[in-house]
Amino acid sequence: MPFRSGYVCILGRPNAGKSTLLNALAGEKLAIVSPKPQTTRNRVLGVINIPKIKGQDGVQIILIDTPGVHRADSSLGRKMMVEVREALEGCDLTVVIVDAAKKSEANDEFLFDLVKRSGAPAFLLLNKIDLLGSEKLKLLPLIESYAKTYDFREIIPISARRRQGLDVLLNKLVSALPAGPEYFPPDQITDQPVRFMAAELIREQVLLATSEEVPHSVTVLIEEFEEGKSLTRIAAAIYCEREGQKRILVGKQGQMLKKIGTAARLEIERMVGTKVFLQLFVKVRAGWRESRAFVEELDWRRQLEHLVSPKT
Repeated sequence: MPFRSGYVCILGRPNAGKSTLLNALAGEKLAIVSPKPQTTRNRVLGVINIPKIKGQDGVQIILIDTPGVHRADSSLGRKMMVEVREALEGCDLTVVIVDAAKKSEANDEFLFDLVKRSGAPAFLLLNKIDLLGSEKLKLLPLIESYAKTYDFREIIPISARRRQGLDVLLNKLVSALPAGPEYFPPDQITDQPVRFMAAELIREQVLLATSEEVPHSVTVLIEEFEEGKSLTRIAAAIYCEREGQKRILVGKQGQMLKKIGTAARLEIERMVGTKVFLQLFVKVRAGWRESRAFVEELDWRRQLEHLVSPKT
């Protein structure tokens, strides 16, 4: 059979398990994960390469993790929804993921409207079946209910966290993709620059270490990134919106910032394969989520353009 390839957009409401699914399928940590909603703010691309087997010339699945579908009420939220819509453009298949252990909400209709407008064939994944316990008998009526919302090509129960049902999903994805070219080299697993992934790993630790309004009010920008053979030097700014949030992030005698920095450094070291010297600073930028210019500056694609453009 000819080489198969295609772009697969992962779509879902906040906390449905999209990033957990991407990481599980890719076999690498490409997207940060936390219990907080709207953890993912940008499109995250992961490449799965399946070698030639059993008469198949090979398969390349390009997965695109997207921010949680929601009704935006800020510049940041609107930018996140732009990321969702851009990911849907030109995709060969949409994978819609829902939390099977959670009751459906009115906003789910907004999610399914996006699927319908995309026009691409779609799978539905009923995620977190490991949380159903003795209530797994509810899966059949749940499948029947969702089947009425859209003509899904497949409806597959899974647990992304426990990797249940992922072999079935992969086989179905391979069968659904068209014949196509090898879009990425076989050794490439993402298009994200390392410095962006480092910023995300720092933000992940902020999400895990703090609560209430702080996680949603925080973003991270890498100010310096110097890679060496044995040591990577990174200086990063953690932006928040109020002085009170800054005090929480720094903590008593700097203990919270030290905790965040230590955990982030270990994660970054696993990613880059060298020792890391990490400096963190906390800066207040009031209302940054409402600043369109600043939100655009956070886009790693825009950052990359600034890095490669010649100085004037």
